[in-house]
Amino acid sequence: MLVGAFLTVEGFSLLFGWMRDGRSFDFSVILRKFVVGRALNCAMEKLMQYIWEYRLWNPSSMTTNDGRRVRIIDPGLRNTDAGPDFFNAKIEIDGYVWAGNVEIHYRASDWKRHGHDRDRAYDSVVLHVVDKDDAPVYRSNGERIPQMVMKCSPRFSERYAELVDSKVELPCKAVIQAMDGLEMAEWVQSLAFERLQEKGRRVKELLERYHGSWEDACYVTLARNIGFGTNNDAFERLAKSLPLTLLHKHADSLLQLEALFFGQAGLLDEPSGNGDKYYEQLQREYNYLRTKFMLRRPEGLVWKSFRMRPQNFPWRRVALLAHYVHNGFRLFADILEAKGDEERLRSLFSVQLTGYWSRHYSFSHESPEQTAAIGKGSVDIVLINTVATLYYVYGEVTDNYEMAQCAVDLLEKLPPERNRITALFASAGVKIDSALVSQAVIQLYNAYCLQRKCLYCRTGHRLLSAAARAD
Repeated sequence: MLVGAFLTVEGFSLLFGWMRDGRSFDFSVILRKFVVGRALNCAMEKLMQYIWEYRLWNPSSMTTNDGRRVRIIDPGLRNTDAGPDFFNAKIEIDGYVWAGNVEIHYRASDWKRHGHDRDRAYDSVVLHVVDKDDAPVYRSNGERIPQMVMKCSPRFSERYAELVDSKVELPCKAVIQAMDGLEMAEWVQSLAFERLQEKGRRVKELLERYHGSWEDACYVTLARNIGFGTNNDAFERLAKSLPLTLLHKHADSLLQLEALFFGQAGLLDEPSGNGDKYYEQLQREYNYLRTKFMLRRPEGLVWKSFRMRPQNFPWRRVALLAHYVHNGFRLFADILEAKGDEERLRSLFSVQLTGYWSRHYSFSHESPEQTAAIGKGSVDIVLINTVATLYYVYGEVTDNYEMAQCAVDLLEKLPPERNRITALFASAGVKIDSALVSQAVIQLYNAYCLQRKCLYCRTGHRLLSAAARAD
């Protein structure tokens, strides 16, 4: 990809020029120059598109490069596909109104370099907006296109650089604190829906994989989420290796279910369980079932337990998953029937472990009796990540508004998650009083703050638009 970025006309021109002059060169230096240069151009164009879309330009400086007065009646609609950057704009140039498209480049010479002068799709461009006016631009028929250098407050680019380059996790902290309550509430709602949609995409992929089976999609989603972040991927791969059709054949035997889950998880690989009779029993059972069903174990499963509380160890979670499947798995049907009833939903996931796992956190290491497989806080996490997501996707897929609303209502009723991200936003003055808000700030942090997508964040927009109009 990097080499491809270098192998351009200008790249070869410089390279061959150096060779012609008999100068030595460092290919990596040249490569970096062009790659970084292109990245800069791309970043600047995004900024310029943002300024154009949100009308953050300086109106008093709007003139073409040949001195004609420009007034933007309508900046047009942003185009995310091939073709000009903005469609259906209305531009007044020296008293004449032009309707058409707008193209934006950091350098005017990019017009020719990108081949727009030979592309009839760009003949409808009525204004070329640039930062560096280094070349005239023409349509495919040779007509010259009006061109304008767009000026904005220097404070805008400075503020943007401060946001993007800052080492502080929340460089916009002061702005968040100053946001209007109604505005913040709207932003929270939007982010919460965005997170539901993002998690919902995974469920839709599972529905496609399992030919529309909601129970299968629910089973894999639940398995993933009882990994509680640390072991999510491992649990998902484990569940996919043991389809419900197979598990239903042994749903009446907890021993066989545990043998299947622990065996597929690679947790029965020790030749002997240090004299642990239950371990050896599971091992024998798994070897029989593995041969009978020609099971293929997922490769490279890694189970993490470092800095975990014993009750969250992967062995306990695998045992929990087996308990959920025991006596059949119709959990999705039960979730739908609950219709968002918080207490009824809690009862579905509050499992009591008996026998071996009530006295063990892992194999061969006996511990004080602990029958609760999962605590109230962990059940809440399952309701947030599994149940609310399933409600939302089911409502979306079946056009059932009531079920989609169940997702929102449930998140509003559940207590917020407590983690490093929610603590960070709480310190910035954000009132996190429900799971809906905690999900929103997690989405904000992961999708915007970490990616430094300040241009697409309402807080960032407020700060940047104020900077753009500073002069």
